[in-house]
Amino acid sequence: MSIAAPARSLRPGIVLADLVPASRARDIALVVGGAALTGLAAQLSVPVPGSPVPVSGQTFAALLVGTALGARRGFLALALYAVAGAAGVPWFAQATSGYGMPSFGYVLGMLLAATVVGALARRGADRSVLRTAGAMALGSVIIYAVGVPYLALATGMTFGQAVAAGLTPFLIGDALKAALAMGALPAAWKLVGRKG
Repeated sequence: MSIAAPARSLRPGIVLADLVPASRARDIALVVGGAALTGLAAQLSVPVPGSPVPVSGQTFAALLVGTALGARRGFLALALYAVAGAAGVPWFAQATSGYGMPSFGYVLGMLLAATVVGALARRGADRSVLRTAGAMALGSVIIYAVGVPYLALATGMTFGQAVAAGLTPFLIGDALKAALAMGALPAAWKLVGRKG
């Protein structure tokens, strides 16, 4: 079936990746590509004074990967990213790797968030600006819900200190990333003629 087949656009429950003809090779390429995109985006990183957590593009990439690939492939892509990085591939933010770093909880949160936003995308959460904003906000909340407590445990910070170092400095950047997604995802659906 071609990418532009109208019958496919009417079927509920598809995500952008489903527009590529189905095969095992497609799914493998999408999962590996999603992990690689997240690793590449993580290198767009700026240290935050007073925080062991940098501002990076990996959260945006993780949410975009989950939304575009769907829950199963999004989970697998972020699991590959997390496992490979924990095993030594230097593709976490600032070319780091390993599971002992204080920011590893955010990576685990991204895995869960990609799964959730992927499930929401199958229900049309990426088809309009407002629904995309809701999905991205929920994904960000999930990332922080795992990352901030992990940061506190890993560093010995109080929870309040972890919020100040690992949440507050990132809110404006996350709002900008969400705004980018709010424009990009619905626009991609419009581009292929599949607005839900």
